[in-house]
Amino acid sequence: MVAERRVSTWTSRQRAAVALVCAVIGVSACGPPIGVVHVDAKRVQRSLTESALSTGHASEWSRNTANGWGLLDRYAKEPAAALSELREIVVSGRGGGDELFALSELSFLYAEKSKEKPHYLAAAVYAYAFLIPRHPEDLPRAIDPRVRLAADLYNRAITQAFKGPSGTVELASGRYPLPFGAVDVTIDSDSFDWGDRRLTDFQPIAEYAVHGMRNRYRFPGVGAPLAARAVPRPGVDVSSSFLAPNMRVATTAFLRLENVHDGIASGQLRGNLELYKASDDETVRVNGRDVPLEIEVTATIASQLGAASFMWSNEIWGYLGRGPQGAKLPILVTTMPYDPGRIPVVFVHGTASSPGRWADMLNDLQADPWIRRHFQFWFFMYDTGNPIAYSAMLLREKLTDMVGRLDPDGRDPCLRQMVVIGHSQGGLLTKLTAVDTGPRLWNAVSRVPLEDLRASPELRDLLRRALFVEPLPFVHRLIFVATPHRGSFIAGKWFSNLAGRFIRMPRNLLTMSRDTLLNSRDVFRSARIVGRLPTAAENMTAGNPFLEGLAAIPVVDTVPYHSIVAVKGIGPFAEGNDGVVAYTSAHLDGAQSELVVRSPHSTQANPATIQEVRRILHLHGDALEAMNLRCVPASHRVP
Repeated sequence: MVAERRVSTWTSRQRAAVALVCAVIGVSACGPPIGVVHVDAKRVQRSLTESALSTGHASEWSRNTANGWGLLDRYAKEPAAALSELREIVVSGRGGGDELFALSELSFLYAEKSKEKPHYLAAAVYAYAFLIPRHPEDLPRAIDPRVRLAADLYNRAITQAFKGPSGTVELASGRYPLPFGAVDVTIDSDSFDWGDRRLTDFQPIAEYAVHGMRNRYRFPGVGAPLAARAVPRPGVDVSSSFLAPNMRVATTAFLRLENVHDGIASGQLRGNLELYKASDDETVRVNGRDVPLEIEVTATIASQLGAASFMWSNEIWGYLGRGPQGAKLPILVTTMPYDPGRIPVVFVHGTASSPGRWADMLNDLQADPWIRRHFQFWFFMYDTGNPIAYSAMLLREKLTDMVGRLDPDGRDPCLRQMVVIGHSQGGLLTKLTAVDTGPRLWNAVSRVPLEDLRASPELRDLLRRALFVEPLPFVHRLIFVATPHRGSFIAGKWFSNLAGRFIRMPRNLLTMSRDTLLNSRDVFRSARIVGRLPTAAENMTAGNPFLEGLAAIPVVDTVPYHSIVAVKGIGPFAEGNDGVVAYTSAHLDGAQSELVVRSPHSTQANPATIQEVRRILHLHGDALEAMNLRCVPASHRVP
């Protein structure tokens, strides 16, 4: 009986074991250990494109490479040791481009966590070696997404490796440590010179968000994009400089490494830290190839305008003739040092405005490679409450002075193919660069010849310069934007009344004209200006003698002109207005083109307005080429 019971017990256990095995087999048959699960495609894309730069996690490419060498778990526990072992794999010849890419990204990731600068610099070194292989046949394929990521790792690593305690990037020669050695870096101090300025205070502009501008342009390439502050060099008279005050310059720092692959093996590298200005260079020559530089245009413009408090505060106070203390207007400034072969485009702002209102247009135009190569941009800033003839005179004199000083011997024909663009009141100033008035404008405002006016020689000379206008020989195209050629319907209302009460005219103008105005009440045709000078608002009032006189004088036949007219709403153009200027006032017969934009008066940032200006600039360039005048800046000419 006992024996039978034992046999029965053994049989029961056997049956339980068999049942367990069957259960396991059954489960395995229902769910294999390897397979796929359908998920949203965006989720898969995010996992495929994540990287140290976007999510703070290594990319799938780097994880695969590290895992292939059995180093992924070790990197999680001992990152420095894992990186050192992966480098030895490369040095021994067992690894290649895949390992260099993984070393770059994993070094950057470790530097982000440890804040150890040598690992940032190592990330840049490895990325450089990946992008610039020892043998041309080892170049990564053009569509390999790691190429763009490696360039971004290089750019960010350069920024972080040379960043100082204040957050600015400190570009200096020296010996910089690596986790496996050091890099001896040299830099040419002359590369910090830019025209009459010295570049300093290099901000890592890629780290800044931009607000207040429609588009942000970043030209992809290699190098750390920086916004440099341009300070006057010793001995420079800032008051006579053509470069804008508070100038910020788009630059790129590129670390060129010598024999980088041998250096990774030996631990001793040499490199040149090169500084490029966006106005001069957009590519760098590396191993016989032209490689694009990373350039931050929009953020640099925004950083300059953000610091230009004088410009914004002067919009209203300058209109009233009460600009900030020390502000000396008018000024004509450029965005880059003179570079022979570029065609000037001059922007003239409107009433109670400033050059800052052209920011979106400048930003979009500079995004066009052909335009930024062939044109230079100038900005005229003035007190907009002054008489229009006076402000236009100052514009003509500033332009004449600049052209004469930049090219006194007349060797640069492209400098003398100028395009002038004016918005609102600025359009009236623009017209007065390309008209031949003879005595007509004077006769429109005065009942007596200038020679018979009881005035001092100084005032008579000023009136002659302001109202007897000859076309500037170097102006060859005009663009009018929302310009009140026949007046503004709000200028004669509260606006001009406010102006007459509060606007303060220039002291020299008041001193010269006071006696003449008081003693010549019957000389001038406008009853509004008895005993005082007319304001710009009064000049723009419909029926004003000056405005009617200017409207009757055509632009000279040799200068083509274009109109961009703003009209709000959806009604017929001819019956519409932009809130300040009616279509019938902004329209000009004889224009080579007219574009009506559905927009309020401040239409400078409207995409349609900008695209029209872009088209016209291309048209201007094509016309010059048809005349066999090829405008190529000196900085872009092939030796």
